[in-house]
Amino acid sequence: MFSKIKSDLSIVFDRDPAARSYFEIITTYPGVHAILFHRLAHRLWKMKLYWFGRAISHIARFFTGIEIHPGAVIGQRFFIDHGMGVVIGETAIIGDDCTLYHGVTLGGTSWKQGKRHPTLENKVVVGAGAKILGPITIGVGAKIGSNAVVTKDVPANMTATGIPARVIDGDKKKTTSFSPYAVNKDDNDPMAQSLQKLIEKVEAQEKEIERLAKKNKSSSTK
Repeated sequence: MFSKIKSDLSIVFDRDPAARSYFEIITTYPGVHAILFHRLAHRLWKMKLYWFGRAISHIARFFTGIEIHPGAVIGQRFFIDHGMGVVIGETAIIGDDCTLYHGVTLGGTSWKQGKRHPTLENKVVVGAGAKILGPITIGVGAKIGSNAVVTKDVPANMTATGIPARVIDGDKKKTTSFSPYAVNKDDNDPMAQSLQKLIEKVEAQEKEIERLAKKNKSSSTK
């Protein structure tokens, strides 16, 4: 448990360039507070002290704005940036080196008992406001774009964006650099491509209208 806590603190320096010291992280980072509370709540949950686990999670939610069910399984070096509005359900499983931004929901789509929340494998990044719903799996190194709504599995090293989310090609070049907000400069977002085409078409039409207007003006002056 203590090794996990140490890694949870250390990873902040890699994920947030604004972090200056351990004292600052321990005293002012709600995402860190939430995961520290969860480590204790989860241990109590595993000991079948369910009420105490839920009580600690409730206290953590009150102070941080982040709700993590004590039954959720979370790996090492987990980081929640900003954090407000994050919700992680009871049967969610999160691997090592994962990052969530504010407003993320790992939710269920069923009231039945059993596995009903997502599984995030190692090194997954989930952008701000994204919703990952149901007992689906997000593969190793996958990225979920901001505000995406994901209800189907996402393969490893791929990116899912949109509502409902669609899987697009992952990075062609493997990289170890961290990608803030799950967005890369070369992400091939089909929605962005469609908007760009519309913009280009409008610009071409405006130029053509301007050309015709000038031609008509010159003809009328002759």
